[in-house]
Amino acid sequence: MQLSSKLPNVGTTIFTIMSSLAQEHNAVNLSQGFPNYDPDPRLRKLVFDHMEMGDNQYAPMPGTPLLRSRIAEKINQTYPSIQLDPNTEITVTAGATQALFCAFAAFIRPGDEVILIEPCYDSYRPSIETVGGVVVPYRLSAPDYSINWTEVHRLISPKTKMICTNTPCNPTGKILRQEDLDELAHIIQHTNIIHLSDEVYEHLVFDGNSHVSALAHPELQKRSMTVFSFGKTFHNTGWKIGYLIAPPEITSEFRKVHQFNVFSANHPMQAALADYLEDSATYSSLNSFYQEKRDFFLNALKGSKLRPLACDGTYFQLFDYSAISSERDLDFCKRITKEIGVATIPVSAFFSNGQDDKVIRVCFAKTKDVLEDAARRLTSL
Repeated sequence: MQLSSKLPNVGTTIFTIMSSLAQEHNAVNLSQGFPNYDPDPRLRKLVFDHMEMGDNQYAPMPGTPLLRSRIAEKINQTYPSIQLDPNTEITVTAGATQALFCAFAAFIRPGDEVILIEPCYDSYRPSIETVGGVVVPYRLSAPDYSINWTEVHRLISPKTKMICTNTPCNPTGKILRQEDLDELAHIIQHTNIIHLSDEVYEHLVFDGNSHVSALAHPELQKRSMTVFSFGKTFHNTGWKIGYLIAPPEITSEFRKVHQFNVFSANHPMQAALADYLEDSATYSSLNSFYQEKRDFFLNALKGSKLRPLACDGTYFQLFDYSAISSERDLDFCKRITKEIGVATIPVSAFFSNGQDDKVIRVCFAKTKDVLEDAARRLTSL
């Protein structure tokens, strides 16, 4: 039997490669983006309680009514100008990645073009290509990774169906500001282009800056699908619970795919999250929580030859290693995993053409002892 792959250029992800290498060499794993600490015990107990109460069968396809109502309240509390209808504008998903895939599948037909701003989350491209879409990349460069919206505008063609943004951005840690959203709104205002806004790190914004959501932009809100993640917010990435917000007519099309993809997300966890969201303190202090980790790690690395790039948000920090080596970033990452026992991610993995700016990505969503150990090892380079 001969098979023709829909993704002939896709192999094992860099995260699997580096995590396996970390395990093989007993290295501190700062590669894959997940915390090494558990979520709040109260939230974990709420899940158990709801399992005991019988919330173990399918949840409603769009998500439990109470959780969708609590999400609407959370959005309104975070962004007071936004009033959402939980029934027609909010869908609970099996993680943000599932929401992203279904968003592409609902609207992208073979030959449709999707503009991606690279470096970007590695699931975007294969998801688009799986449904026959064509990726049109706009590539940023180190060290500032700034966007020239005039150049983005030049990429728009009659085939452009969607443009994707990510703020705060994985892997760069950059945030979009109000003027960025204004520019984006201007260039797609009189088109049929849909905007997909990945905002899973909305509560991880540092140095007194505020997260600027597409939901709060009057023009973009009309044409945006905005994706969020409870996993990133509540330190439980393995639970795979997220949600997508969009206007009713877009939500209706999204749910047509969502219902046949997973139908519904984990029921007891949805019920627990609905209870947990009643207290806004559960997410309102995350900015300071993660900024403290970023600052602690950077301070511990002051004696290192690694040069930190600006990190406005997320729990990722980029470093320029060109003062240490001229190796390709993948080779550098593999070597330091083996030699000093710290696993990181080469940023070239987030570019479709493998662009190598001699920059690596480090996850600082770790306890202080792990960060201190990693910093001591990295300083020896």
